[in-house]
Amino acid sequence: MRLDVMLARRKIRSNELARAIGITEANLSLLKAGKVKGLRFSTLEAICRHLQCQPGDLLDYDTETDKPA
Repeated sequence: MRLDVMLARRKIRSNELARAIGITEANLSLLKAGKVKGLRFSTLEAICRHLQCQPGDLLDYDTETDKPA
């Protein structure tokens, strides 16, 4: 998850984004840290709409860390 990078590029604070899209700052922090197992499409859409970006700007797939054990 590259949400922190996009927030910095847009010069938007986490608390502002959380308020704008209707989630808690704690949940947004978990998203930024990549500590969630899932993300609702409606939340992703709201983030992208507010930051004026595409999902691919926020999400990154790393084949090395995502291999099954």
